[in-house]
Amino acid sequence: MKIYIVSKKNIKIVCLIIILTIAISVLYLLIRDNQVFAIEINRNSVISGEFEKQIRTLTSKEEKIAYLTFDDGPNKVVTPVVLDILKKENVKATFFVIGKNVEEHPEIVKRGYEEGHYMANHGYSHDNKKLYKSDNDFLEEVRKTDKAIGKAIGDEEYCSYVFRFPNGYIAKQNKREKERAVKLLSNMDYSYIDWNCLNNDSMKKYSNKQLLENLKKTSKNKGTLVVLMHDTKDVSNSSLVLEDSIKYLKSQGYTFHNFYDLIEEAGNKQ
Repeated sequence: MKIYIVSKKNIKIVCLIIILTIAISVLYLLIRDNQVFAIEINRNSVISGEFEKQIRTLTSKEEKIAYLTFDDGPNKVVTPVVLDILKKENVKATFFVIGKNVEEHPEIVKRGYEEGHYMANHGYSHDNKKLYKSDNDFLEEVRKTDKAIGKAIGDEEYCSYVFRFPNGYIAKQNKREKERAVKLLSNMDYSYIDWNCLNNDSMKKYSNKQLLENLKKTSKNKGTLVVLMHDTKDVSNSSLVLEDSIKYLKSQGYTFHNFYDLIEEAGNKQ
């Protein structure tokens, strides 16, 4: 039988190697779990003209891709729940935030941004009387919202480049004002987008089952989906059915993207 004698010096070296290996592994996990996935976009960014085309034609595409969009947040109760579910399901979404709400809850916006979600512009007040009072008032609502997002995420020059009209462009009210606003947005290199799938959570009080059925009905026989939900609980609370909604869309063969993917795709087509 052979007897091996290991010196104290060698034992110390082995222990040091083990400790370093563990430390590196832990550091890697911490970096991975806290990695910022968001692409940095601001007023100095060069956004491809192809991006506007992608936004404009998104709902006519045949690929089974779902873009989850949440309007009217951030909300201090609902939005963190939504973010938790999205993280659990490994889904990146787009949030059309209201500027005044961003100022009230900047930490929620910062979290969403750092977890890779797109922070888009839904106006500062969500009040059509203020939004369409004049061209300058409209532009100021957009700028104030971007400024609030930028302050929350630590980028003073932030520009979201995507706008959603309160109630949607498709709504009949304020049609003439919205037509004029589209030209103003274009001058700012902004695009706007509505949706082609929704669960009607802002229409009336629905049960969770009814919300899911509404989503199933409006997504039926469609390719690319832009799904409208709200991260509020003013009427119905979509966070209560979000996980089931994601699982359903996955079961139908959908993958999930957000508008950062469109920016990247547009850049690759230049």
